[in-house]
Amino acid sequence: MHDFETLIRAIPDFPQPGVVFRDVTPLLADAGAFARCIDALAEPWLGEGVRVVCGIESRGFIFGAALAQKLNAGFVPLRKPGKLPPPVVGIDYALEYGHDRLEVRADALAHGERALLVDDVLATGGTLVAAQALLERLGVELVGAGVVIELEALAGRARWQGKAPLHALLRY
Repeated sequence: MHDFETLIRAIPDFPQPGVVFRDVTPLLADAGAFARCIDALAEPWLGEGVRVVCGIESRGFIFGAALAQKLNAGFVPLRKPGKLPPPVVGIDYALEYGHDRLEVRADALAHGERALLVDDVLATGGTLVAAQALLERLGVELVGAGVVIELEALAGRARWQGKAPLHALLRY
């Protein structure tokens, strides 16, 4: 257990009945705990030659940008549709409740660039797997992925493909 885990609040029945939302806001508000969280996220990737961290909208931006600084790497946001000026490259993907899309600027990543994918939560895995496919389509060398929280009951890890490792700090 990481000492910052006590700052993750469990909010029952949000955003709908039966769901337990894991709120990272108190963690983000505590400077020391947030720094320790970023250190723990960075640890598996130190010395791996990560050149760019790709954060998934929106909380992946928070953790991803801080992690990029820690790894002395650049940061590239993976956005929802219509948020980036063209040209963009995107991928559509299915969710349990509909469809969504992730986009990245076409010139944001170089072919062969060593990238790390970051998000706050791994739930069913749809968004993380779509981001993985988007980066692979661009010819990026995916070093791996990191998340702060993995919701094990939703089995998102089973959807992760390939050799790149997937690290989670906390599991519920």
